[in-house]
Amino acid sequence: MLSRIKAILRDYDYDLFTRPYEVNIVGLRGRSTESNQFDDEIHVFYTKSDGKWNYHVFPATTDPGTYWLNNPAYPQGTAILPQGQYREAYAIGKHRSTYTALVQVLPLTVIRDYNRDSILDLFNGEKQTGLFGINIHRAEQSGTTAVIGRYSAGCQVFQNAQDFESFIALCRRHEALYGNRFTYTLIDFRAMTKVTFKRIMAGVTIAAGALLGWILKQQYL
Repeated sequence: MLSRIKAILRDYDYDLFTRPYEVNIVGLRGRSTESNQFDDEIHVFYTKSDGKWNYHVFPATTDPGTYWLNNPAYPQGTAILPQGQYREAYAIGKHRSTYTALVQVLPLTVIRDYNRDSILDLFNGEKQTGLFGINIHRAEQSGTTAVIGRYSAGCQVFQNAQDFESFIALCRRHEALYGNRFTYTLIDFRAMTKVTFKRIMAGVTIAAGALLGWILKQQYL
């Protein structure tokens, strides 16, 4: 899986950080457009001092929950963060002034889901840019949260509290070495499918070319 994620970063010309303990934080949005389920993942990976990769995958949501889709805090609708790489847009801070998380520190462009239903409109709606508090945080204070509920109005939210604490520890190590700025990359599942298809087709083309070369060679033997 890590090789596929890195291939997608290269395919979209996104940054891949390779210095020791400099974290790559990548949200992978699943194919479902149903809300209120933790059906996405946050992938965190970095190199160690010996150059080898460490890789973690955490259950999460990259989408808002049903409550905020039906009861948006903004008249334009509830925020959905679209696919993209958000360079140095996050820093360690306080989520809602209560606990340590990664908080938005640069403007982001979101899609506003305005029709007040439980279906995620990932490609429709009005775009809006600003500081909306699209943070990276956890759901319940302990254990594993069953449904998203009010925990996300567009934030990227870890399902398990212990996973989140492990994530923050990795971010602290990054901060000590490289400063308090973090890049977050969000990839749609369909992008992964596209890159995999391109790789398959490239392999087929190479194989077909080799076979044709062999056939032509046989004709002159």
